[in-house]
Amino acid sequence: MVSGAVRVVLAPDSFKGSLTAAEVAAALARGWRSARLDDDVVEAPLADGGEGTLDAFERAVPGAVRHLLTVTGPDGRPANASWLALPDGTAVVELACASGLTLLEAPAPLDAHTRGVGEVARAALATAPRRLVVALGGSASTDGGAGLLRALGARVTDGDGAAVPDGGRGLARVVSVDLSALPALPPGGVDVLCDVTNPLLGRTGAAAVFGPQKGATPDDVVLLDAALARWADALGRAAARDVDVPRGTAAAAPGVVLASSEGRAGETGRSALTVVDPALAGAGAAGGTAFGLLAWGARLVPGASAVADVVGLDAMLEGADLVVTGEGRLDAQSAAGKAPAEVARRAARASVRVALVVGSAEAGAADALAHDAHDALTPDVRTLGVGTPDVGTPHDRAPGAPVAPEVVELTRLAGSPEASLADPARWLEAAAAALAART
Repeated sequence: MVSGAVRVVLAPDSFKGSLTAAEVAAALARGWRSARLDDDVVEAPLADGGEGTLDAFERAVPGAVRHLLTVTGPDGRPANASWLALPDGTAVVELACASGLTLLEAPAPLDAHTRGVGEVARAALATAPRRLVVALGGSASTDGGAGLLRALGARVTDGDGAAVPDGGRGLARVVSVDLSALPALPPGGVDVLCDVTNPLLGRTGAAAVFGPQKGATPDDVVLLDAALARWADALGRAAARDVDVPRGTAAAAPGVVLASSEGRAGETGRSALTVVDPALAGAGAAGGTAFGLLAWGARLVPGASAVADVVGLDAMLEGADLVVTGEGRLDAQSAAGKAPAEVARRAARASVRVALVVGSAEAGAADALAHDAHDALTPDVRTLGVGTPDVGTPHDRAPGAPVAPEVVELTRLAGSPEASLADPARWLEAAAAALAART
């Protein structure tokens, strides 16, 4: 145990369905201070671009203003939502708070939609922001972003010219899409914060991978995947038809996916519509909402990295002895864009030891996280063995392979998943106290 005071950064994501990232960080801080009162404990709640992104931005950016509004929830009932106006002219919208899974009374895998987040985006755009940021994740639907685009002005109709129902099931009836009424991108474009790389369709697509998490049966998955394919075809034809009429914006040629939305918006023009390949990595994020936004002319940005930049995580890690991160479930996806993986990568660069506090952990997930962080280092830094020092000696490690971070699982600490879920704050405090006692 280190005799002197140490600097500890607490940078968790939310424990979905239990506690927000800020609540997790606060519980960890209480537990740590109960064992080591004199340590410098820094709370830095994070998000991966999904649920909790608004909270992370609001906490980190002085002068951020939250705007409240009521929108159409994912099942059609009214939902209370909000968006942030940042001092630099950026508007931040979070899908989870308007069209998220937690807003449903019961799963609605075929009929839930993203109309609500589109209504939030429309309200934000009405204030003429310099840039729009849309945080994906936690979605209730598999509608390919159709609801969002419809709330912004798109028309989605069947063979009789009637509007199709909202939701993934309705996409099976799509014949025509009209994007002519979509608004222009803001001058600085639209950034979509995304934490997955799944394509829109197929075995690793939006319906197959994420549909079951939203209550979809195997038959539902087949229906939804076919409906998304129909939507992709109709949306692609609409974008190709309108892409050469930019009305003051610089448009992309059909078939080209633009990597940046900079310079593709104008005060009097419409969005620079883009024909998007459904196989594009990330197009399947949030039930395919990313696909719809890309067709509008948005660009995908790694969510966890963007949030960590806004929070100022790198500066917090300077001089730190330990960073504690975590999420509700550590699994194979955690190393592919989730907040703990981003923390581990940045900690490796800063030569700061990492510990994980999670609800539960899949076998091998912590090792995968360590290898991902190690591989992200430049070859010369890897040779020095930077990234996994002992507490108290952060810059004196011998060369060697990456070392998996210490992992504390609340389910094991509490004795069962039920016990940990019944009082997660209590067990987070206990986990932090146990880590502190071993430091």
